[in-house]
Amino acid sequence: MERQQETAGSIARWLLGQEKIRSVYYVGLPSHPGYEVLLRQSTGFGGMISFETDSEETTVRILNRVSLIEYAESLGGTETLVTYPMLQTHADVPREEREKKGINERLLRLSVGLESAEDLINDLKQAIDG
Repeated sequence: MERQQETAGSIARWLLGQEKIRSVYYVGLPSHPGYEVLLRQSTGFGGMISFETDSEETTVRILNRVSLIEYAESLGGTETLVTYPMLQTHADVPREEREKKGINERLLRLSVGLESAEDLINDLKQAIDG
């Protein structure tokens, strides 16, 4: 878990600086609304990151181009997985309700595994840049 959350923090901070990434949701970032609460109630931040791209085209390109990161519906393994909630976990939720919850065609969820942060960032970089 320590390795996963350390790597997740590195990836989340890297994503913040990417031109094609509009939002990063990771409780380990001081900008996250739950950050202070988590500091009081927990000893770590976990390995789950959600992020929103600039367009559906960028989102689909990431899904099609990642090679180390696996596109999968289940999350929480030792390997890094990415999911597309709009088509996978929330496909049956009506669009209006889904969008009220922030689940749109630009949102991806990343479950960070045990691979090196550098390798995962390089995989995301090549996928985002196309």
